Amino acid sequence: MSDLAASGMFLPSQTVGTVLCCICGVPISPNPANMCVRCLRSRVDITEGLPRHASLVYCPECRSYLQPPRTWIRADLESKELLSFCLRRLKPLTRHFRIVNAEFVWTEPHSKRIKLRLRVQREALNGAILEQSHLIEFTQHDNLCESCSRSQANPDQWVAAVQLRQHVSHRRSFFHLEQLILHHGAAARTLRIKEADRGIDFFFGNRSHAIKFVDFISSSVPVQSRCDKQLVSHDTKSNTYNYKHTFSVEICPICREDLICLPPKVANTLGNIGPLVLCTKVSSSITLLNPFTLRTVFLDAKQYWGSPFKALLSSRQLVEYIVLDIEMESSEMAVGGSKYALAYVQVARVSDFGKNDNIFTVKTHIGHLLNTGDYALGYDLYGANINDFEIDKYKGLDLPNVILVKKSYEEKRQKKRGKGRSWKLKSLNIEIDYTKGKMDEEKRTDDYEVFLRELEENPELRFNISLYRDNDYQPSEMTSTVGGDELPSIPIDELIAELAISDEDDHNSDSMAD
Repeated sequence: MSDLAASGMFLPSQTVGTVLCCICGVPISPNPANMCVRCLRSRVDITEGLPRHASLVYCPECRSYLQPPRTWIRADLESKELLSFCLRRLKPLTRHFRIVNAEFVWTEPHSKRIKLRLRVQREALNGAILEQSHLIEFTQHDNLCESCSRSQANPDQWVAAVQLRQHVSHRRSFFHLEQLILHHGAAARTLRIKEADRGIDFFFGNRSHAIKFVDFISSSVPVQSRCDKQLVSHDTKSNTYNYKHTFSVEICPICREDLICLPPKVANTLGNIGPLVLCTKVSSSITLLNPFTLRTVFLDAKQYWGSPFKALLSSRQLVEYIVLDIEMESSEMAVGGSKYALAYVQVARVSDFGKNDNIFTVKTHIGHLLNTGDYALGYDLYGANINDFEIDKYKGLDLPNVILVKKSYEEKRQKKRGKGRSWKLKSLNIEIDYTKGKMDEEKRTDDYEVFLRELEENPELRFNISLYRDNDYQPSEMTSTVGGDELPSIPIDELIAELAISDEDDHNSDSMAD
């Protein structure tokens, strides 16, 4: 630059050409309309044709909006779902517009008004692109949806019912299934839930909702189902029929920790496993484990109901043993998603102490969990009175004296001084008949306590179950350990904090809105 300046040569500066606005004469940069922005906006309204008022049909009971002709979409105020729903309602009208931004304008919740501010672009004169803000006000018209109107008129006026049953002596399967239903929101469309003998009844206002619920149950546990219908009314003029549909769903009677003697036909189909096996998991299929060889097989619902069988002994018949000595046979290994280790264990029944000297040496699959002096729960085949036709089919079958199932913490729980749990579970709004007597209520309470202990002891059972922190829980100052071994508990990082809005938070949010 210094050399050019010294020689008297200068570079010409680049200038931007301007034109005069054809209306007001102001110099502007060239554009297809040759108008300034002010004149263009005063003469062209790109939002012409866009409505400023619209209406929405709203159900105040289930907080859903009508998507014509008969679909109801659930959405909260100022939520993404509601914003998407409002834009879809305007889609036919905004076909020639490009929406740049959309947001809600705050209104009083009781005003029955929803204001939506749009930022739209559209081609104006001679290809010029203009951007403009537009406000649309939606008016809510309250109208109960079909399900809510039916439940308001008569709660018993259901269209479809799902009768869920399991023929076992406990309700642990229903407690676990209840948590799965809550986690996935499968019972959101129910009109009523009622406890029945050995099961639960779910009532729906629509047959399709009941079918969807049955499909969810079928994907969670092995079931067999059938559907029946009853004619309620018939209009001969329009040839329309009204039916009540009933879905009978039976859950397989095999539960976790059950001891099973497989029928010879089923055992051959599964590769000659068993015949004595333990049920270790029940989901869409049944997981069976041979506790002496660690062989694992999976039995789906079709295979089970093709050749059904019952449990030889259930978890209610578990006996407590004390471990006297243990000798490991194999190291810990993963089998079917769980960890096991074979070992030979000397055990004695806790009830035999001071009465006899019966000691049993057994082979177990939970050797990695046991130490000398621990307690374990198992099936007492030595003293059990077994009357099963499947065992009689195996000639010369030598039954073991004991089959251990899991480690027991009952002795430690009795010595634990602190009470309560730092977590809790939610429950469905089930109508329970308390007129059956105190014994039935105590049995339900005991089964629920067993279910809670299983959640603490087995992390696999906590999958797809929402555990919440108990804000009312106060930890005890006394230690919960006995003999240096802690009781199984749920880690705090697995707990969910419940959403609670205080009055102070409401006041702060109102101040921010103002």
